[in-house]
Amino acid sequence: MSDYKVLEIKRSIFEDNDRQANLLREELKRNKTFLLNLMSSPGSGKTTTVLRTIEALKDEMKIGVLEADIDSDVDANKVAQTGAKVIQLHTGGMCHLDADMTKQGLSEMKPEGLDFIILENVGNLVCPAEFDTGASKNAMILSVPEGDDKPLKYPLMFSIVDVLLINKIDAVSIFDFDFKAVEERVKKLNPKIKVIPISAKTGEGFEQWIEWVRNEVKNWNEN
Repeated sequence: MSDYKVLEIKRSIFEDNDRQANLLREELKRNKTFLLNLMSSPGSGKTTTVLRTIEALKDEMKIGVLEADIDSDVDANKVAQTGAKVIQLHTGGMCHLDADMTKQGLSEMKPEGLDFIILENVGNLVCPAEFDTGASKNAMILSVPEGDDKPLKYPLMFSIVDVLLINKIDAVSIFDFDFKAVEERVKKLNPKIKVIPISAKTGEGFEQWIEWVRNEVKNWNEN
């Protein structure tokens, strides 16, 4: 018999986080606040997408944004100029947010009265996919310059999101990007995923994205 213990640390961390995430979701549900966890790699156009989304919905929803970054407040400054309520979260070197970090941000924001909060997660296609933040729904952005092979390289991320935005479609003529291949790959991983091609720069495809947000916020409040 061995004289030491083996601790399943990773499993314990995830189980505790999942419990906190479920409690946070229940609280958001009671407050009728829809929280969207938006993930992507750096440079995919997350912040530009967030800004255009706020512009499209600011007259019909009270919106807040949690900006997560390892350091800097560049994105929070941009969002603040829209008039949306914004909190900058610094992760201290961590490459993701978990449920406790999200709850801390929400506690500072005081989300009561807000209809829609966007959590702009740390730019990364690995760690953020592993941690449930307590969000109502998960979304991710894949930009055309990143290539159509990303679902093969980062399957977990594509398997846990509810909607995939394929951004920078205005640049598709410059890059070798196969939309059909991406959709086939992500559907194998996640049959229920919604795929929406957009250009956060020009606004192309944004009507479909904004309609998805409207419907999800409405369903969250009614069900």
